[in-house]
Amino acid sequence: MNSVVWLRNDFRLDDQPAISAAAAGPALFVYIHDESAAGRPLGGASRWWLDKSLRAFGERLHGVGGRLDVVAGDAAQVLPALAHGADFVAFTRAYSAAERATERRVVEGLKAMGVATRSFNGQLLREPWELERDGAAIPKVFTPFWRRLREAGPFDAPTPAPHRLHAAAWPTHAPSRVEIDALGLHPRKPDWSAGLAEMWTPGEAGAKARLRRFLDEALADYADRRDIPAGATTSQLSPHLRFGEISARRVFAAAESAGERGAPRRDVEKFQAELGWREFSYSLLYRQPELASKNWSPRFDAFPWRRDDDGLEAWRRGRTGYPIVDAGMRQLWTTGFLHNRVRMIVASFLTKHLGVDWREGESWFWDTLCDADEANNPASWQWVAGSGADAAPYFRVFNPVLQSEKFDPDGAYIRRFAPELAKLDARAIHAPWRAPDLSLISAGVRLGANYPRPVVDLDEGRNRALSAFAQIGGEADQRIPHPRKTMKNSG
Repeated sequence: MNSVVWLRNDFRLDDQPAISAAAAGPALFVYIHDESAAGRPLGGASRWWLDKSLRAFGERLHGVGGRLDVVAGDAAQVLPALAHGADFVAFTRAYSAAERATERRVVEGLKAMGVATRSFNGQLLREPWELERDGAAIPKVFTPFWRRLREAGPFDAPTPAPHRLHAAAWPTHAPSRVEIDALGLHPRKPDWSAGLAEMWTPGEAGAKARLRRFLDEALADYADRRDIPAGATTSQLSPHLRFGEISARRVFAAAESAGERGAPRRDVEKFQAELGWREFSYSLLYRQPELASKNWSPRFDAFPWRRDDDGLEAWRRGRTGYPIVDAGMRQLWTTGFLHNRVRMIVASFLTKHLGVDWREGESWFWDTLCDADEANNPASWQWVAGSGADAAPYFRVFNPVLQSEKFDPDGAYIRRFAPELAKLDARAIHAPWRAPDLSLISAGVRLGANYPRPVVDLDEGRNRALSAFAQIGGEADQRIPHPRKTMKNSG
């Protein structure tokens, strides 16, 4: 045995530098299941995805001569037990505090044995610390961050998958291997995953197919249509990126190639900038390991969040009485995914109109999103709540009715995920409580019976949010027009 590849969130062969480093000789390809090592147990949707991703990757490895070995335990104990006689242990780097601490323990333990380690960037376009140049800190605002990331030089080109690997024999005195089934990742009682299985194909092949489909069908209109939640207007690559089934370098390079073949430059750059937001979130996590529990802006430590158990539960279940919010939360529960524009709408509704702490929403997304990770999930929640880096101005309160009318004008998205409203016409579907009684009756909608009345008045919620912001020294700028009078300030 020449090497051991420690697999984490990098279940692919294409542009997987740790595997490429081990391709020349016999190697072990090992996934070590230890949720405590990540610092935070995986949510239900992520556990479902991991189960399928491991199975797909095992088949992928087998097809080129490798073998996926699964062990449950502490990586800092398992890897030294596997590495006797190995030339090196290879892995791709992670960025949460707990994962970095595990890496240090692993490296120290192997060093004491005389075994080298080789670590690689397998998740990002560029490592966060690469932007700390000339004594300047990493920018805390996205636009200069993205500019510096681009100006730091060309990104490393993605490397092709090895054509052949060589599986080493499992060491005689190594820890016992386990079957993927033994990890208990797939939900059993009840099995709520039918909607996820219908939408997703976890694994490297599924990631590549989704990228091809996006480049062929949606990239050309991306800048104009990406905010429309109905239809395939975005790449939906985020879960595949989360589990490393495709690399950010490969996605960026594929978009660049599409531009060279004639895709509009505006669309290409807009899509690439979304990868930049992912990089930005990881840079925030790198500097603030407690991103999921601690306000980036310290003044929000004194923010008077409300305790609203009924409102929170209505939000979770898609029963708020606001169709775009309810459709979004049901999409999330059913598919493990939520369109990005709708993520902002539902997050604003929870934190601004209901006044509930952003951490409650972040926790729910952590459990229900297939793509939930330690960086993007909390960074995005803090951005909407106003407590984060480069956050949206707190007084920018998304009006769910105006958002719905603008981005789902014919109600297609609402009809799909809130089918009890499907027979309402486009004028009534965004705000059923304003619809004439005859329209409701003919559509079979009974407010307070088969569809709820609004849990909060929009004016009341907005005014309460601005008042709360003023309590921590924020300026609730009265020059900002009322959200019903302008689309601009409703997001």
